[in-house]
Amino acid sequence: MFISEAFAQTATGAAAESPFGSMGGMIFPLLMVAALYFVVLRPQMKRQKEHKSMIEALAKGDEVVIAGGVLGTVSKIGDSYLSVEVAKGVELQVQRSSVVQVLPKGTIK
Repeated sequence: MFISEAFAQTATGAAAESPFGSMGGMIFPLLMVAALYFVVLRPQMKRQKEHKSMIEALAKGDEVVIAGGVLGTVSKIGDSYLSVEVAKGVELQVQRSSVVQVLPKGTIK
């Protein structure tokens, strides 16, 4: 009525014979980290470096776009702030980091 004896199988599966040895479980996570670095982190660091060099190269008279899409001409430059003239007699004081793009001369009329 009951099974009198139970036999266990031996562990001779594919897991015991890994072609990569003991490093087989580490390959996929390492490939994912490498892909993340090249697809996300590296381009972001490049953009940050380009933005920093653009901010440092600002000069009086440059035509810029500040965050929010406002166009203007740089009239005064400080260490961390700029005065941007958006219309005759109207100046905005903004942080240097809020400059999104430097436009070619003569763009704003």
